[in-house]
Amino acid sequence: MKMENEKIKEFVKKRYGKIAQSELSPCCSSSCCEDTTKDIAKEIGYSERDLENIPDSAILGLGCGNPVALANLKEGETVLDLGSGGGIDVFLASKKVGQQGKVIGVDITEEMLERAKDSALKHSYSNVEFRLGEMENLPIEDQTVDTIISNCVINLSSDKLKVFQEAYRVLKPNGKLIVSDIVTKGDLPVAIRKSFDAWAGCIAGALEKNEYLNTIKKAGFRTVKIISEKMYAIDVSDDLVGRILSVQIEALKEV
Repeated sequence: MKMENEKIKEFVKKRYGKIAQSELSPCCSSSCCEDTTKDIAKEIGYSERDLENIPDSAILGLGCGNPVALANLKEGETVLDLGSGGGIDVFLASKKVGQQGKVIGVDITEEMLERAKDSALKHSYSNVEFRLGEMENLPIEDQTVDTIISNCVINLSSDKLKVFQEAYRVLKPNGKLIVSDIVTKGDLPVAIRKSFDAWAGCIAGALEKNEYLNTIKKAGFRTVKIISEKMYAIDVSDDLVGRILSVQIEALKEV
């Protein structure tokens, strides 16, 4: 099983590495091949104003929500983005926390980190940092983060409990986790679960909704609630329509 998990991780890294080096839309279904990355970003939940205020190079049309819009970030906070990709949510959050705050993006894909770092340098972002690392073993010290955000990335992990345990570890007391992610309504076919392409497409690794919420609670979070949910149809095959949900979740580290 461990070897299988490593194969999945390497496949995902390669796919997103290619996306980072491309200017093309990452979506390849008939429903969105004609769309630009900005079109997809708007469909996911980003506003025109959001997209105007960040580097175009950060907009890759990835994700399933807009966690920054829900996080109620405050000036001076330290924010961590799990699976920061091209940096779209890091750059949006940086404007919320101001120069006294800091936003750290963690990603396993070197090409994504290079792209995000280049964008930060070109556009003079001084309150952001991008680190290479895994969500299951975060390169972050204990209790140093006010808010964690993540956008459609935790589903890519084969050990979600470890991801949420790491999130709990690095959060300060009374810190919060805001997650946009994909969950399922009922079980998925075994063939989908075993498909590397479906893993990289954020489908195969998705947990059933209640299992996802219970996994967050097992990690130590006491207050866990769904802020919103809707059917997710971007790049979803016909046989899965109605069975894939996009959820926005808030969890609090109450101590």
